[in-house]
Amino acid sequence: MKTEQATEATAALGGWVSEVDVTAVPAAVLDRLALVLLDVIGVTAVGATLPEQRALAAAWRAPDGPAPLIGAGRRVSTDAAAWLNAMALVSLELDEGNKYAKGHPAAHGFPAVLALAAELDSTGADTAAALLAAYEVASRFGRATSLRPGAHPHGSWGVPGAAAGCARLLGLAPGAAAAAIDTAAGMAIAGHFDSATQGNPVRNAWLGASAMSGLAAVRMAAAGMARTTGTAALSLGTVLGSFDAAELTTELGSRWDITRGYFKRHASCSFTHPAADAVLELRSDARFRSEGITKIVVESHVLGAGLSGVDWSNRLSAMFSTPFVVATAALTGEVGPGSAVDDAGVRALARRVRLVEAPDLTARLPDERATRVQVCFDDGATLTSEVPNPVGDADHHPLTEPDVLGLLKTWLPRQPELVDRAAALGHDLPGQPRVGAALRELAGTDEKELN
Repeated sequence: MKTEQATEATAALGGWVSEVDVTAVPAAVLDRLALVLLDVIGVTAVGATLPEQRALAAAWRAPDGPAPLIGAGRRVSTDAAAWLNAMALVSLELDEGNKYAKGHPAAHGFPAVLALAAELDSTGADTAAALLAAYEVASRFGRATSLRPGAHPHGSWGVPGAAAGCARLLGLAPGAAAAAIDTAAGMAIAGHFDSATQGNPVRNAWLGASAMSGLAAVRMAAAGMARTTGTAALSLGTVLGSFDAAELTTELGSRWDITRGYFKRHASCSFTHPAADAVLELRSDARFRSEGITKIVVESHVLGAGLSGVDWSNRLSAMFSTPFVVATAALTGEVGPGSAVDDAGVRALARRVRLVEAPDLTARLPDERATRVQVCFDDGATLTSEVPNPVGDADHHPLTEPDVLGLLKTWLPRQPELVDRAAALGHDLPGQPRVGAALRELAGTDEKELN
């Protein structure tokens, strides 16, 4: 019965994907798509500047091709671009996310769609429709899936989004689009959350696998060898957790989840952002003294209460440590891509951060990811702040285009023109006759050439 429900829902999704038409999409949705695309391109370029990402691209030995390695100064094969861009996008924990999907719909689907669109030299209208299909399908699978405790969402429920977007680019008929989505749902990664907290970059590779799996699934469907059998009810709903197929079609065509996501201003796991925001708010208080802090108590919801590690070994594990994020925010006033991970003062203060779950905050999920922070000082004074959601959430101080542009240009001081190019592409995308050349320009300049 579960597979029958998933089959019917996936078939309906396939029909919707094949017919997405940007001329019928509300202007507000297209505006949000432009902003999400700007963020995805910019954050991917920031990730491409990391020494380890440059080393990976070199080790990949990808042949020249039609798709850009965004911000890395090269055009490579479609598959290599999809995988490597996806890894770069998530490497600094700056990528857009969605609290209702419980993860990152754009990161699961956009790298594959952009690489394939560059290869096909697709129209702007088709590319915009494909990106929307990728986001909305991934988000719906995220809503439908409740992963088992300990499972990480990267590379699991979002894979069907990559397939959906690529199916729309190829113009697959409803049945074939559904088969691509169904096949992708059977290609989920079973990754553990501790890989992230332990700093294992395999966590980033799960998004590369999502992009490649989406491409593989759509190619199988285009070849006529994919089927729709309700696979998600087995892979996501039996092996990895539970699955509510009804979520795939609820308000289909009228609710656009892309308008309900969040953008990041901190280079860290989204569950740590409210705590960082609260500390920054307190830091603006005249009574705040970073040298006199004896203890910081952070009350979080159940999703964030486990990020209590104080023995981070690299940037990835630090980005999943609330003590690191809170201590860095308190002492330096920001948590960015360049924040030091081996500062002795940060480590010392992090050991005085206590992270606990507050049942009243857990009860406010998913609409709020609230956090309370109390900073205690050596003279007995305390300062307290509570925030309902991270700054940048659609429901709490949402970031505007100037905000996102400002952040990206701060993080990419050597390539401001790439950021402007990404912004222009987002605005002009639906009306562009072809996008291949514009996408290839996003390769920008290799950081080594800028030195």
